[in-house]
Amino acid sequence: MTTTAPPRADDAGPAPADVVAEAARRRTFAVISHPDAGKSTLTEALALHARVIGQAGAVHGKAGRRGTVSDWMDMEKARGISITSAALQFSYRDTVVNLLDTPGHADFSEDTYRVLTAVDAAVMLIDAAKGLEAQTMKLFAVCRHRGIPVITVVNKWDRPGKDALELMDEVAERTGLTPTPLTWPVGIAGDFRGVLDRRDGSYRRYTRTAGGATVAPEEVLPAAAAAAREPDAWPQALEEADLLAATAGEHDQDLFLSGVTTPVLFASAISNFGVGALLDVLVDLAPAPAGRPDADGVPRPVDAPFSAFVFKVQSGMDAAHRDRLAYIRICSGVFERGMVVTHGPTGRPFATKYAQHVFGRERESIDVAYPGDVVGLVNASALHVGDTLYAQQPVAFPPLTTFAPEHFAVVRSLETAKHKQFRRGIEQLESEGVVQVLRSDRRGEQAPVFAVVGPMQFEVATHRMEHEFSAPVRLEPLPYALAMRTDEASAPRITATTGTEVMQRSDGELLALFTNKWVMGIVRNGKPDLTLEPLVAAQLA
Repeated sequence: MTTTAPPRADDAGPAPADVVAEAARRRTFAVISHPDAGKSTLTEALALHARVIGQAGAVHGKAGRRGTVSDWMDMEKARGISITSAALQFSYRDTVVNLLDTPGHADFSEDTYRVLTAVDAAVMLIDAAKGLEAQTMKLFAVCRHRGIPVITVVNKWDRPGKDALELMDEVAERTGLTPTPLTWPVGIAGDFRGVLDRRDGSYRRYTRTAGGATVAPEEVLPAAAAAAREPDAWPQALEEADLLAATAGEHDQDLFLSGVTTPVLFASAISNFGVGALLDVLVDLAPAPAGRPDADGVPRPVDAPFSAFVFKVQSGMDAAHRDRLAYIRICSGVFERGMVVTHGPTGRPFATKYAQHVFGRERESIDVAYPGDVVGLVNASALHVGDTLYAQQPVAFPPLTTFAPEHFAVVRSLETAKHKQFRRGIEQLESEGVVQVLRSDRRGEQAPVFAVVGPMQFEVATHRMEHEFSAPVRLEPLPYALAMRTDEASAPRITATTGTEVMQRSDGELLALFTNKWVMGIVRNGKPDLTLEPLVAAQLA
């Protein structure tokens, strides 16, 4: 019996001529928001409108409702929050939409930061009653830092909330973006009847469905019919729309793409009001994938040979198989399942035999993917977050940033006989970016330190150590609250001050830990020649 080796991408001919056209059809985006603003609900509503699913669940669902399809971990279902990230691909009109769902809870913001490296646009979801909240502003800062254009959706307009004009002022003042509403609510918050479509002057009137489980019927009325149907609410909407027009509230595509303005839509994700309009705006206005800058800042054209980078690694998604999944974002060329590419960090060949689209626990094999697409590579144990894959022409994309941890705890195994499982679990969580792992000669290999952005990451890590790796652990909190980058020459002089410690991260970086900012100030002011550099999260803040 003769077997044929999988083709090496290095031996393949030039990328098909349609790669530019296929890339132009892609829209890859993420939804950013504060917890409980309705992000996972919006994700399902988008999938519902695109006919990917037939019935929507809700995160905080009532009895008989399904759980949100993007949330799959037991902890996510129990708490009604998103902890991990998921990727959903679907077709809408003639466009391929890649929606990257992300954790909304602040404790998992580092995972969201990584996902934002893989998108071309973001939808900023705002609670109509609460406006711009802390986590939304942090994630918006990342979008601005990366030059990602932002579409704003005011959600939960079916509930009592702030005045619409007041919300527009808040967006302008706090983000620096000029809001350019494309739709405007007819009816105050809590009395959501429909929207004035400012692009054509029509009235889009919505009708509720039972529990918001199916697409809400939408009726489009001309202005005269709208005035007859809504004699009070319609004139008010027109008056407010005129005010917007007088204050530069009109959409300009170039200003949007350059991060000067943000298109605004009003919606109720749980009722499926305004969700179809968001899909249309994503198709019409969001940017398609473009040449991604390499580590030297030179854009790699989308029709160059295949290249991609790993932005997330996740294990434990399939309890039956205990597999490990690496999410890659295609940057250029064509991906074909089974092709052998080059693993950038090692220069070794890497076979892509098992390639899938993944959303929650749902999986579907994928044969071909184009720039902008997200592909899950199964059992990719050699791949780590930030790794580059390429064919023919070598390329290295900028490394993904790790962020400033604020909580630290020593990890100890509760069962000494399970040392191998303990070590394997620590290595796995570290490679996925679930936690940062710090080590020092003072504490030894048996007592690594978990460093996290938010304390709920500790819960996820201990839960997975026990249930995935059969290595239950105990955490002993450390008093540190601040981390700075340092070097070997500075380390001994830093640790001479009480309330400090220096540890090494797996990437070789030395981190100086301080109990508080005052201790750090004492060290910095007393020894100004020391190396103490802020990590990225601190810079963004």
